[in-house]
Amino acid sequence: MTSRLLLPTLLLCLPLAACGNPDAGKAAPAAGQPAGRTAAAVDADSIGKTVQEATDKARKELAQGNISISGSNDAKAEITPQGDLLIDGTTVPTDANQRKLLLDYRRQVEALAGAGMNIGVAGANLGVKAAGEALKGIFSGDTQGIEERVNAESSKIEAEAKRLCTLLPEMMARQQALAAALPAFKPYATMDQSDIDDCGK
Repeated sequence: MTSRLLLPTLLLCLPLAACGNPDAGKAAPAAGQPAGRTAAAVDADSIGKTVQEATDKARKELAQGNISISGSNDAKAEITPQGDLLIDGTTVPTDANQRKLLLDYRRQVEALAGAGMNIGVAGANLGVKAAGEALKGIFSGDTQGIEERVNAESSKIEAEAKRLCTLLPEMMARQQALAAALPAFKPYATMDQSDIDDCGK
């Protein structure tokens, strides 16, 4: 997964993982309970568990696997958990300082990805919250305050998004430092100020 596409992919995958099982979230029919209500019922615990499992798996793969990085050429580049730079499967020779910079950059990518996962989880929770509040309003006849309660959940997404944006300047600084120290990495130092400026939008 490329560092440039890492976050959009995570944001798409995590909420979808919660919805991947069409039977997940359906409550067992109770005696005398309307069939429509059973089909529409949302099991927050089941969805939350699915999302958490997907998140844990993604974090583990990110920490233990190679991180692919996109660049201005077609050569595939990866950074290993040990701080090696691989280009088309070949290890690029590095000294101690270059390896340290590679590890610093990798940790920043992991932090950015972690923030993206948190947004994905918050998005899934928001969906559950919104569905639950809507159903509660429909069957109770009390629709007052639904928007306020859902907005309270959506504020968590906004907070996580702001945190993600604060990580970008440091990521660009580490990317530029690595490119300056390791010429083989220069084609993969594609981040620029517009990435930071556009984040808040």
